[in-house]
Amino acid sequence: MDEPTRMSRRSLLWLTAVAATAAACGDAGDDAAVPEATVPAPSPTMASPSSKLSGDLKILLWSHFVPSHDKWFDPFAKNWGKEVGVNVTVDHINNTEIVARTAAEIQARQGHDLIQYIAPLSQFEPSVVDLKDVAEEATNRFGEQLELCGKSSQNPATGKHYAYAPGWVPDPGDYRKSLWESVGLPDGPTSWDDLLRGGAEIKKSKNIQMGLGMSQEIDSNMAGRALMWSYGASIQNEDEEVVINSPETVAAVEFMQRLFKDTMTNEVFSWNPASNNQGLIAGQMSYILNSISAWRTAQEANPEVADDIYFTRALKGPKEALAAQHVMYNWIVPSHARNVDAAKEFLLHYTANWPSATYHSKLYDLPAFPKLVPQLHGWLDRDPFGAQPANKLGVLKNAIEWSTNIGHPGPANTAIGEVFATFIIPNMFAKAARGELNPEQAVADAERQIKPIFDKWRQRGLVGGV
Repeated sequence: MDEPTRMSRRSLLWLTAVAATAAACGDAGDDAAVPEATVPAPSPTMASPSSKLSGDLKILLWSHFVPSHDKWFDPFAKNWGKEVGVNVTVDHINNTEIVARTAAEIQARQGHDLIQYIAPLSQFEPSVVDLKDVAEEATNRFGEQLELCGKSSQNPATGKHYAYAPGWVPDPGDYRKSLWESVGLPDGPTSWDDLLRGGAEIKKSKNIQMGLGMSQEIDSNMAGRALMWSYGASIQNEDEEVVINSPETVAAVEFMQRLFKDTMTNEVFSWNPASNNQGLIAGQMSYILNSISAWRTAQEANPEVADDIYFTRALKGPKEALAAQHVMYNWIVPSHARNVDAAKEFLLHYTANWPSATYHSKLYDLPAFPKLVPQLHGWLDRDPFGAQPANKLGVLKNAIEWSTNIGHPGPANTAIGEVFATFIIPNMFAKAARGELNPEQAVADAERQIKPIFDKWRQRGLVGGV
């Protein structure tokens, strides 16, 4: 395998600056203890590596929002190492630090052999090992990989698998059932029009707002994209050409103006990644767009509110009903890695044990290879960790049908990664909502920022289209 081209120091520093600001995930942080599980943990599985392994394997990954995951993962990884003759060390750091640490290690050409992040790492494609062989072997062993995960780890313009994506986390709507019952929607909103009408009534009658941000944080990024897609708008098309300046995008921005005026306050312009979670747990939000971790935290921190929190699929718009993934696991092997063989074998072992990853993350981590976790639908129908009612997470059984990657309808390419990291989309909505620009001007302003980004990466051969 040819060694990937090294990135320049200037490129690495730039990528670190823009990505670090985007790295925080919109979850509540360490969850408190939740009820004991009602079913036993899955039994581990072990397959012999295809070749003899030795040496050290250094792994770097985030500190999971569900701490029980890490309590499982660390001994799991080290026990595998003992079985195959590899000395495994595991380091956890805050997810906001992963991208900067990765850039520093790539620049120094030393550090960890295997790094995990919670969003696509396409910006590091020139400096990582191609993991195509891992993805193909995983497919041979475990069945077809979700298209969502493939589009978030492989570059169709170059054919390179810059990362390996064994799992993901959906991004449902989290709503307070009692509040939505009061406006005639006991099952929560099913469309953006429902969200506007019901959210406005709740705010007027209860003085409780909604939690869709227009700030420089990940949940605002996801909410803006979901609204755009619902109107048939997107940043790029399937051919990776910039198409954001369209009547559909303008219509989505106009809708967000109304949604802000009738259902929200100026707080949404300065939110951090945890703001909507904290508001929901405190009982001060009627609806947020997020994962299940805020609810898991509320199970202990505010059980009354937790029992009142339910989940919705992606909201319907004039054209679509789609949401972005909340977390997309990307594992990379930097080109400086000293134990590439062990890194690849561990990824396959880890994937084979995805039932344990799902279980110990309290159903937060879902599989990229669905056949691996046949018990998932049973768990979602009858939550092992104290949901009231027990089938509260049943809406996630078909989450893949209404979830897509951040580059939809194209791949999560390097240009899309930079647009995501620089918050152009939430800024576009915010400028219109605050009245700084009209919707047409806000969309044109976003296009002026996005086109040069695509041109730059296309010139380097890392983005398709013309």
